[in-house]
Amino acid sequence: MPQTLTGGCRCGATRYTLALDAMPPIYCCHCLDCQSWSGSAFSEQALIREDAITVTGPVVDYRITNASGAESHQWLCGVCHARIYNTNSARPGIAVVRAGTLDASDTVTPRTHIWVKRKQPWVTIADDVPTFAENAPPAEFIAIMMRARA
Repeated sequence: MPQTLTGGCRCGATRYTLALDAMPPIYCCHCLDCQSWSGSAFSEQALIREDAITVTGPVVDYRITNASGAESHQWLCGVCHARIYNTNSARPGIAVVRAGTLDASDTVTPRTHIWVKRKQPWVTIADDVPTFAENAPPAEFIAIMMRARA
């Protein structure tokens, strides 16, 4: 039986549960889009199966078409507009949860950092965490994200 992980937005109006066996794998993205979206130096993101998330409360679906032509759905709290997760037509069945919205966000450890060529100079990344100047090659990214936790 999967454990239930919970999270939500800043104001508390939107909550979610994740039906997963363990904390999902986390990665950090330092690209300019993630810096703009998060209002910070990078975003922490958790990869999950889309069917593992159940959201309650007011949610807004903000849709954008990426340069690639893929449609991205950004799911936001309908009150405070905190971004909870996104889906993308280029990755059917996968959701990307903003790891900072997890109730246990203080327990996550990123497995990799991408777009570090845009990293703020004051951010330090541990030497044993893989980094990529831009996007990681898909097979390598998947291998890093799906490896068993030590």
